[in-house]
Amino acid sequence: MDMKRRIHLELRNQTPAAVRELVLDNCKSNDGKIEGLMAEFVNLEYFSLINVALGFPGLISVSNLPKLPKLKKLEPSDNRIFAGLDMLAEKLPNLTHLNLSGNKLKDISTLKPSKKLECPKSLDLFNCEVTNLNDYQESVFKLLPQLTYLDGYDREDSETPDSDAEVDEADEDEDDEDEEEDDEGEDEDQEEEEDGEEEECDDEEDEDEDVEGEDEDKVSGEEEECGHDGEADEDEDEDEDEEEEEEESGKGEKRKRETDDEGEDD
Repeated sequence: MDMKRRIHLELRNQTPAAVRELVLDNCKSNDGKIEGLMAEFVNLEYFSLINVALGFPGLISVSNLPKLPKLKKLEPSDNRIFAGLDMLAEKLPNLTHLNLSGNKLKDISTLKPSKKLECPKSLDLFNCEVTNLNDYQESVFKLLPQLTYLDGYDREDSETPDSDAEVDEADEDEDDEDEEEDDEGEDEDQEEEEDGEEEECDDEEDEDEDVEGEDEDKVSGEEEECGHDGEADEDEDEDEDEEEEEEESGKGEKRKRETDDEGEDD
């Protein structure tokens, strides 16, 4: 597949400005240069062009790269690049990792344009003819004093940290942080639920107290009513007693008068 068509497929309905990683491995370059890559890829950070030598003559230069201000990693390994590195510093000002392994670089002089890079961290030249030169590593570090790693090793011959492992550790740390945040959220939710239950219990207690108060008031009212009824009954009893006494008194007087009348007749 040619490079232009591959770029179109890799976009996947995105705009070039939305793309951060672009992989064009194993595609064809008919004129030996990068084809179809536009300056609109302003946010591109990783660009891979591994083994683009399937079409003749294959990739022989990266000199026609557009300006990619955010690109950090460029991997045109396993191609036929032998020169054309002089434009890297101008077009890729933030480049930190450059992998030129398996290309046709033969002498140290071809690397001189890389001196202009502001922040190179890692350079890989595995399987390039330049690695067969005497004092190759010492010469490259001398040429590029700002370089940290060459072919995976620093000046003290210490191996570069595994970037994949670093990424995995970062992901694990993020997962742990997410879990902690989830646990904290669950604890907060549980506390809120407990507070809600306590409030419900308080409300129920208040309702019970209100009901008890109403019952007491009701009982007191009934007792008062009973008291009033008792007083009324007592009053009625007293009235009846008085009436009976009056009736008996009246009868006594009547009998006395009748007795007196009989005495007079005699």
